[in-house]
Amino acid sequence: MWGIILSIILAVIIGLIGDALAGHNMPGGIIGAMVAGFVGAWLGALLLGNWGPVIGNFAVIPAIIGTALFVLLLGLVSRLFRQAA
Repeated sequence: MWGIILSIILAVIIGLIGDALAGHNMPGGIIGAMVAGFVGAWLGALLLGNWGPVIGNFAVIPAIIGTALFVLLLGLVSRLFRQAA
């Protein structure tokens, strides 16, 4: 039970840090930050591996970098859709 709560809190924190690094392009507030944190942790581990400090089963540094990449790509895609409409 505490592991799930810790993972959610850490995903929100990582999502907010990644959003700040990518220029605040993340829609959805806290829920969007949580989703970005989980996706970014997966993406960071996939691209960079699991190195650095690990907290709550998140390799923190790759998770933050992966989240920043995800938010940056999401911002670019949303900007393209806004221009096309």
